[in-house]
Amino acid sequence: MPAVNSRGRGRRTISEINMVPFIDVMLVLLIIFMVTAPLIAPSMIDLPSVGKAAGQPDQVIQIVIGKDEALQLKLKDTTTSLRLQDITSAVKQAQGTVANTAVVISADKSVKYEAVVRVMDTLQRAGIARVGLSVQLAP
Repeated sequence: MPAVNSRGRGRRTISEINMVPFIDVMLVLLIIFMVTAPLIAPSMIDLPSVGKAAGQPDQVIQIVIGKDEALQLKLKDTTTSLRLQDITSAVKQAQGTVANTAVVISADKSVKYEAVVRVMDTLQRAGIARVGLSVQLAP
């Protein structure tokens, strides 16, 4: 049998949120932040400047992967067609005495990513450290 109060109605639960404790907590937090805010000292952040950036390398070896996954080695104004097996020897020969020369891989947008990874893996297994990808914005 449901509980009945003196007027004859059943008890109902109150489904409202009690806001008083919530407001008390917010006021205490506000006071804490107001007291501690002047104690926090502003600090300086050293941002990098353009003058500190590394310059462009003098020589860049570029490997171009065409639509048909044909490889070409570009060095300054010369272009040489290559096979994947010959790419490490050609890059090492192009590097010459400077073994830290950057190698940049450029590929046509229709080339599968697998072909690009295959070239990168071949170069890195041969010990060529500075291998990167060319990124160009769409016009």
